[in-house]
Amino acid sequence: MSAVQLRAFLAVAQNGSFSAAARFLKVSQPTLTTQVQALERRHGVQLFYRRGHGVALTDVGERLLPLARQLGALEVEAYNLLHDNGELNAGHLKLGAVGPFHVIEMVDAYRKRYPRIDVSIRMGNSTSVFRDLEDYTVDLGVLARFHEAPGFSAMPYARHAVVLCVNTEHPFARRQAVALEELHRQPLLQRESGSSTRRAMEQAMKAANVVPTLAMEIGSREALREAAIRGMGICTVSEAEFIPHEQLRMVRIAGDPAWTETYLYCLEERRQSPLLDSFIDIVSTLSPSRPCRPVANGTEGHKHAACGD
Repeated sequence: MSAVQLRAFLAVAQNGSFSAAARFLKVSQPTLTTQVQALERRHGVQLFYRRGHGVALTDVGERLLPLARQLGALEVEAYNLLHDNGELNAGHLKLGAVGPFHVIEMVDAYRKRYPRIDVSIRMGNSTSVFRDLEDYTVDLGVLARFHEAPGFSAMPYARHAVVLCVNTEHPFARRQAVALEELHRQPLLQRESGSSTRRAMEQAMKAANVVPTLAMEIGSREALREAAIRGMGICTVSEAEFIPHEQLRMVRIAGDPAWTETYLYCLEERRQSPLLDSFIDIVSTLSPSRPCRPVANGTEGHKHAACGD
């Protein structure tokens, strides 16, 4: 088994066909096919099912894929180290995120410092981001709260209060803040179950014995905001994600009893990667009033370090 053969396998798996993989690697299709077939014959396995013009991974291929991605990432890091003498003049950093706000902020700062590094962002929920981290589909994950995740390193990034968004005709719109108890029996627009904002609000309201009226459950930030603009109920968002509108007002909850936190995750075994470390270093400078540092998140417990208040 050679690095060339594994690279060929990985290209076919990621591009979905031999022809697309050949274009990606800038080799002829017969050459690529020969490399994959040699890998299959050497070990007596079938890695792909051929289906029309595309392919699908066999069970063995599925199990080989995350290992090939890991080896590919290590190969790139070794090349960068030798070719650039440790300087980051080339490379591809892959990020996974559950929301756009913080990850775009991070990438903007990073590209100003490392303009030659390609950066891509893959959106998903927390489950898919962790899965992508484990199989090396992404290098770093930007998640909306702390997760018990053995084998991962977590760095707290930001903490934001949850605020209310109300139509300008709502009585709350004339006030700077309302008490949490005033939300009792109020029509509340909520994100889907599992949303970090919804979870934070539910915990705060439960502690205060506040029971709102569920006006509607909506599965996107954009639709939630539109419903609030139309006066269909009160919605809650992270303060950092509030987008002004002429028919919308932001109202704080007195004492900020609910909040969301953003964390940056990577596999502990990859924490010393120069490419990942370069991104973490940049991110750590973005909130000087909230000093952050990586924290362990292993099987023997974790130290849940939060950013400064």
